[in-house]
Amino acid sequence: MANITAALVKELREKTGAGMMDCKGALNETDGDLEAAVDWLRKKGLAKAAKKAGRVAAEGLVAAESAGRHAAIVEVNSETDFVARNDSFQAFAREAAKLALNTDGTLEGLQAATFPGSSETVQEKLSNLIATIGENMTLRRVAKLEVGKGVIASYVHGQISEGLGKIGVLVALESEGDVEFLSTLGRQIAMHIAATSPVALDASGVDPAVVERESNILREKNAGKPDHVMAKIVESGLKSYYKEVTLLEQPFVHDGSKTITQVLKEAAGKAGGEVTIKGFIRYALGEGIEKDEGPDFAAEVASMSR
Repeated sequence: MANITAALVKELREKTGAGMMDCKGALNETDGDLEAAVDWLRKKGLAKAAKKAGRVAAEGLVAAESAGRHAAIVEVNSETDFVARNDSFQAFAREAAKLALNTDGTLEGLQAATFPGSSETVQEKLSNLIATIGENMTLRRVAKLEVGKGVIASYVHGQISEGLGKIGVLVALESEGDVEFLSTLGRQIAMHIAATSPVALDASGVDPAVVERESNILREKNAGKPDHVMAKIVESGLKSYYKEVTLLEQPFVHDGSKTITQVLKEAAGKAGGEVTIKGFIRYALGEGIEKDEGPDFAAEVASMSR
């Protein structure tokens, strides 16, 4: 049997909001498998859909750079928030985002680009910055968006400097309408994306494995129902799920009476042309990275007194 640690129970509780004993029981039932324990709790009706990502603690900055119809976003990580506030680190992140506008959109392409004002590549510049500051740093990821007609709007949440912060969003609006209006609308939608963290533009973009997982949870929670009833339950449940996690079906954070789809339809008249979201990118600093928090200080002190 797996060793169910207090830290693992705490992490499951943070993910699901379930009680401590329920979390411990779920982990025992699933032999310590965290994701399986989340599903187990949901099947028992003890937890809602796991919307909240596990705690992430990687530091650094997300940098966004927009140039009209094309834009780029990068994430640069550091070990501490103190370094993220270093002028040299911020300058590196900002230049990396600007350079990304003219690369192929891959991490390798950006790393190999020549850093402005030097003969060094971006990766070499970062290595020298590591040696100078004395803390490990990584250029973790990069992405680009482009539209033929319209705008790419950007929004950076938790800004510590222009275009630098903890969450960065790009959203591509394709339209032949008024650029100034589209820019304002795009920023509002980018703010919405920062707040709601949609997983896809619409239902067709949701990972099939995620859809299957949601379907299985619905089936197990309603086990024993006739097949024709079960089919309707799953269909209804997935519709509700898509309303929560797909951008076009989400209620607009600036006006909850309208979905994003309705906002776009209304915008067509004001913009002077149909408005379509061609894509979006949302980077949250450190998402998916687990940081080693070290030993429990209280437990360490207690052990020393024995």
